[in-house]
Amino acid sequence: MAGSLNKVLLIGRLGADPEIKQMVNGKNVARFSLATSNTWKDKNTGEKKEKTEWHRVVVFNEGLVKLIQQYVKKGAQVYIEGQLTTRKWRDEKNGIDKYSTDVVLQGFNSAFKILSGKSNQIENLQEDKSEKSPPSNDENLPSSDLDDEIPF
Repeated sequence: MAGSLNKVLLIGRLGADPEIKQMVNGKNVARFSLATSNTWKDKNTGEKKEKTEWHRVVVFNEGLVKLIQQYVKKGAQVYIEGQLTTRKWRDEKNGIDKYSTDVVLQGFNSAFKILSGKSNQIENLQEDKSEKSPPSNDENLPSSDLDDEIPF
């Protein structure tokens, strides 16, 4: 295989206020849980069903951490782009190695956009300021609306 890609795009709601902590190097990190849901109609009963997935998100970019701390609260809907990172840690109670997978926002391939909540005035927060910023409307987000007219 010539190359690889580790990219995660999520739209979801925060399950709690973000947690801001200071690392040993003095920089702050933001952590929060993001809920994404899938809904469908049960073929047999016609009942509406929903399944929610929870994603652990870690943000290392200091500028984004400050904005998240100031503007993002429980229930806010956000769009994020990051990458999956799995870390190993030891459960001290029983001495068993455990693994956690997080969506990490750091570096040039990460993005954060507040879609609703307290901060509608902040349209788009991207880590890579050297890249062309996407439009401030939602054109850059995946759409489930398939009724758009196609001009060909």
